[in-house]
Amino acid sequence: MNVYFACSITGGREFESIYQKIVAALTEDGHEIPTSHLAQSDVIQHERELTPQDVYERDTTWIKNCDALIAEVSVPSHGVGYEIGFALQLGKPVLCLHQQGHRISKMITGNPDRTLCIRAYNGVKEAISQARSFLAAEQRL
Repeated sequence: MNVYFACSITGGREFESIYQKIVAALTEDGHEIPTSHLAQSDVIQHERELTPQDVYERDTTWIKNCDALIAEVSVPSHGVGYEIGFALQLGKPVLCLHQQGHRISKMITGNPDRTLCIRAYNGVKEAISQARSFLAAEQRL
């Protein structure tokens, strides 16, 4: 599957190692992740080279072409929230992963859209398991 992985960039990178492990596991499973670079440590440096318009065009095109969006939402991010809403408007299935105990926006938790799935996890292995289960269910549809 073509999976858009969304995570905080400028809002905070404290869960960067988790982003990297999720992306690595899904890539190993054979999924295409055009946003895999967002999990890398040097992402801020590379993203600075692009104009806001470039980022918007690139990312919305990737969302339009993806089969599903997986977002790690433990760190609040305007961009990730926008990407989630954009994907939902297109009818894309969306999984929002967050670390157990981290509060996430009521705009996400209160959204009744049936294509939105929200899951908490206690460790990276559980996060990967949640992502794999979500994608397996989507592939069966």
